Order: sequence, then C-alpha cells, then structure tokens
Amino acid sequence: MAKIGVAVLGATGIVGQRFISLLSDHPWFEIRAVTASPRSAGKPYSEAAKWYLEEPMPEDVAELEVKETDPKALEDEDVDLVFSALPSDVAKDVEPKFAEAGYAVASNASAHRMEPDVPLVIPEVNPDHLALIDVQRDERGWSGFIVTNPNCSTIQMCLTLKPIADGWGLESVTVATMQAVSGAGYAGVPSMAIIDNVIPYIAGEEEKMETETLKIMGELDGDEVKPADFTVSASCHRVPVLDGHTEAVFVSTEDDADPDDVAEAMKEFKGLPQEKDLPTAPERPLVVMEEEDRPQPRFDRDLENGMAVAVGRLREDPLGGVKYVCVGHNAVRGAAGASVLNAELLKEEGYL
Repeated sequence: MAKIGVAVLGATGIVGQRFISLLSDHPWFEIRAVTASPRSAGKPYSEAAKWYLEEPMPEDVAELEVKETDPKALEDEDVDLVFSALPSDVAKDVEPKFAEAGYAVASNASAHRMEPDVPLVIPEVNPDHLALIDVQRDERGWSGFIVTNPNCSTIQMCLTLKPIADGWGLESVTVATMQAVSGAGYAGVPSMAIIDNVIPYIAGEEEKMETETLKIMGELDGDEVKPADFTVSASCHRVPVLDGHTEAVFVSTEDDADPDDVAEAMKEFKGLPQEKDLPTAPERPLVVMEEEDRPQPRFDRDLENGMAVAVGRLREDPLGGVKYVCVGHNAVRGAAGASVLNAELLKEEGYL
C-alpha cells in the first residue's frame, strides 16, 4: 500500500517532535515535509531543531529542508495531510488556509476546537462527530478540512468518563489536575518557578476542561453537536513532573454506581480504534490498577506506548458516585498521539 504523504507544521517544538517520533516508520503515513518559523525555513531539520526527546532524531527527517508554514510551500511535496503542532495564535489563521487549499488538517491546537462545524474528537469516545467534516466543507466551501483533538487533560478524563456515562449516566464531574511541566513547552515554566513548588494556575486550562468535555460527550444532532447535560468543575495545577498528567476525578452519576462494576466497565472498555485495530490504538485504552499507591506518572505514563490512561484508587464517593485517580502521557495520548490516532480513523472512515 502506498503511504499517504504528510507534513508536520510547527515541527521544531516539543509536540512537533513527538509527531515526528510517532510518525517515523508509520505503516500508513510518510513524513515528506516539515515546517517552522521563517527563521528556521531553508535549514536542514537537524540544524533548525534542538532535539529534546530521548530517542534519536529519525535520519530521513533530519535531512529534510524546513519549509515555511504556508500551503504554497508544500505544493511540490506530495502531501495530503498535515499535522498541526502550531501555537494556537498562529493556528487560528494558518490552519484554515491549509484546509482551504485542500489539505486535511489534524490539529493539536486549541484555536478551532469549539467552532460548531469543527470535529473535536477522541476516537474511542465520539467518532461519529467526524460527520461534521461534511458540514464544515459545505459551509466554508473547502476541499480540505480541520479535525481537532482536545486539550491533554480533557482527553484522559473523557476516556475515563465514557464507560461511566454509558453505564450509569453523568450528573456532575469535579476534577483537580496535577500537570507535568512538558505541557507548557520546553521553556514554558522556569526551573526556579517549579522546583520545590506547585503552581495553582494554568492559563485557560480550566475553561478548556469545562467546555471541551461537554462538546466531546455531547450528541451529534444533524449538523450540530448538542452539549452534554452535566456540569464540569476543574481546578488545574502545575507540578514538578516532567511528563504525565495526574488527575483526581469525582463523578456524580445519575444511577447508583458500584465501584467494582465501574472498574470492570473500564477494564472492558474499547472503542472504534480497537475494533478496527488502528496502528496507534492502545489495546487497552484504560488500565485499571489495584495497588493503593498507583497510578503514578513516573511508572505509568508510558503504558501502551503512552496511549493508555491508567486508573486507580477507584472507590465510592460519600457525596454520591465514584472517585478515582488517573494518569496519562500528556505529550503522547494528550497531544501528538491523539492527532495521529484521529488521522488513522480519518483514513479508515474514507476521509483521506
């Protein structure tokens, strides 16, 4: 099978590098172009990018010449799909240009997530929302389209909420996050600010969790998504952990939920990516742990190649419902891996 040519937009940053790592030797996709800011354009990728990951930079990508982040720069590169690791302020203007030019855009940026005709997708949770692509194309007159994945914290929480919602219904969700410093980018949190400290505020994070969750868990009704009818309250905090977000989640359910039954539902939970055996899909989206002191980011962020969410301390909440702790790799399942899985589903569903 001939591989689909792809480009990574914003390829020199941490998320861009995660895209390159995940797409290297991908069975369906082949990186044919990388883009970055004008100061990097024209340089070999190996020179333009300061490589932050433990695994070595793929040799074939190292030799690519960095292009400007403009559709015209990719006209001769045989690319059909672009993965966007752009900052949101840049993505807001740039991603529509690529979609208008005919490219499929799988975006990790937040700029377009909440637009009514843009799918905000977790493939195990709401794959049917991809139908918004047709609405988007009709309304905007694009031959391409934009599909987004949610915020990193939202992704791992929604994966845990899906089997609960299906089995017992949701009335309210309260979450406190302990988020890794890599979520802010390499230079995002100064060491003097985070070492021996917890920062009790992450700009925009709580709002994303509270709004994105309701769109993801909402119902597709014709050409729109009706937001889910439950409340989400989030408090988000930065902690001195390199990779892996930890969340304490408190779920009030419509029907009485026994923690053992919820644990079993989580263990058995699978979605369309598992049914279709997509290359990046984890065999177990949720890994339930019995130990009292697990999950922990150091030990559990890399489960299923970083694509699974670990769940532990699942117990009854005296206020009603259940409560638990979950850990997910924010840069893999919460970012680049989420976009790659979205793209695999796009291919499988005939959008590529």
